[in-house]
Amino acid sequence: MIKVSIITVTYNSAQYLEDCILSVINQTYNNIEYIIIDGKSTDNTVSIIKKYEGKIQKWISETDRGMYDAINKGMSMATGEIIGTLNSDDIFDNNEVLEKIVNVFSENNVDSIYGDLEYVAPENTNKIFRIWKGKNYNRNLFLKGWMPAHPTFYFRRELFEKYGGYENHFYTAADYELMARYLYKNHASSYYIPSLIVKMRTGGQSNSDLRSRIRANRRDYLAMKKNNIPFAFFVSILKPLSKVHQYYKK
Repeated sequence: MIKVSIITVTYNSAQYLEDCILSVINQTYNNIEYIIIDGKSTDNTVSIIKKYEGKIQKWISETDRGMYDAINKGMSMATGEIIGTLNSDDIFDNNEVLEKIVNVFSENNVDSIYGDLEYVAPENTNKIFRIWKGKNYNRNLFLKGWMPAHPTFYFRRELFEKYGGYENHFYTAADYELMARYLYKNHASSYYIPSLIVKMRTGGQSNSDLRSRIRANRRDYLAMKKNNIPFAFFVSILKPLSKVHQYYKK
């Protein structure tokens, strides 16, 4: 039975963390290794973790160099065949998500999978603003600035062991860089599940204003150059435009 390692990174995450934890421990699939990496929170985050530590296989609370450094710590601790992340203010779409993911890995000889993502209201996760709709995997989509929805991305631990984890210096583009490194540069295979995987509360910094968008595009460009994506400058301009077709109003 395939073991799935789920990593949640926290820092002063008390507001929504309990929802996140419950969405993991209520999954119908039960071979889960749940890992929480806390960045030395000063609110009630650690108290919430301790409340559920009987259902959490590993957790630490120590200073780190940001979210991606913390995820790398979690991946280094992971022993599951499959690794995925769930942000501390996000939840799974339903209790059968991991069961479906494992079935796809079992039935298809692939290195990774991804699916669809819902953007929901912070205080009411049943209120859906938009849906990020994926598409069938084709490596050449990276040449148009496409990427999978990162919160839905699950991969075999061997990819981490071969190609490394997140590179913290890419900041908001670290998730794109990792997927480009795995899927485009190193030709790892992937499979699209046309199902909702994660409910993501609205928010985020990378697109909050023009200056932030320009900074994010610069990081995207550097990530593309590093991973041998041709015409990186033009593709970095296409990348935010490519998202328009990935979003569907509910």
